[in-house]
Amino acid sequence: MKKKSITLLLAGAVLTAALTGCGTSGSSEDSGASNGKTGRAYKVGIVQYVDDASLNQIVAAVQAELDKKTEETDIFFDYKNYTYNGQADATTMNQIATDLIASDVDLIIPVATPVAMVMQNATAENPRKDGSLIPVVFSAVSDPVGAGLVASMDAPGSNITGTSDALNTEAVFDLMLSADPDIQTVGLLYDKSQDSSTAAIAAAKAYCEEKGISVVEKTGTNNGEISLAADALIASGAEAVFTPTDNNVMTAELAIYEKFIDAKVPHYGGADSFALNGAFMGYGVNYVELGTATADMAVDILANGKDPASMAVQTMDNGIATVNTETAEAIGLDYSMFADKCSNLVEIQTAEEFN
Repeated sequence: MKKKSITLLLAGAVLTAALTGCGTSGSSEDSGASNGKTGRAYKVGIVQYVDDASLNQIVAAVQAELDKKTEETDIFFDYKNYTYNGQADATTMNQIATDLIASDVDLIIPVATPVAMVMQNATAENPRKDGSLIPVVFSAVSDPVGAGLVASMDAPGSNITGTSDALNTEAVFDLMLSADPDIQTVGLLYDKSQDSSTAAIAAAKAYCEEKGISVVEKTGTNNGEISLAADALIASGAEAVFTPTDNNVMTAELAIYEKFIDAKVPHYGGADSFALNGAFMGYGVNYVELGTATADMAVDILANGKDPASMAVQTMDNGIATVNTETAEAIGLDYSMFADKCSNLVEIQTAEEFN
């Protein structure tokens, strides 16, 4: 199959490269005045973990919603000078945190679990002059409690809250077995260093044990390792492969999806971007809605004085099944029964980015 690509369109803003073209814009008051606003201006840091289709959607949605709030109110939300990409590198993410704190941003929005953990640690260790902590509103954190970011989903505590893309792993496997009730061996493909994968992989193993299905695990931390892991799963005889909301596997999907197609092995992922990039099915939330809700929570904290410590973590409807129709046809797998087993069935074709 020939890979297809489309141009990434970000709603009103282009993601800056990590640590490139980003800087302060003077005081909050000066920034607002220069944009025709007479009210308070807020500096909002946005930090994306890595470049993949789902996280790109979230960042675009956050930016679009902040632009909308700027247009609708007398408040200016300045994110363009404070948007970064961590490139899945711990050193880079820590340097970004240092830069944002030095810029005295009013709030930080980290997108995905690894960067949320870095930003939370950095803000906790670097209180502002008045002793307060920079608020953190994360997005796309699959297990905020398990990652140690919040005390509970209802009462996060400290300076942090946000939105979660928690995955219903059992629902994914229910769909897998409805498409092929005779599956005997399932492959698990993930990055074991990703906290977002821990709970979902444990749930997958428990499900398979209950159903008497054998499990083969293969892991990787970069594209090369993940590609080799995909080969190993195919060689092991896995009849289907599951990946949770794992951003490192997501970034490798375009390089591995044809392997699974050639082997007639459906790949089930924990986000719609897996299906966009060639996997058979992605399951989970609407990431545009997730990004919009994240921005709204940030605005509530900055403009309305809400306390992140007492703002419940928001979760979205995680019952959306996105099927790649080209892949389904290539592997000869019927998915018509999915329509009655999920909240929404979306059909998609292979591309690099969402329109």
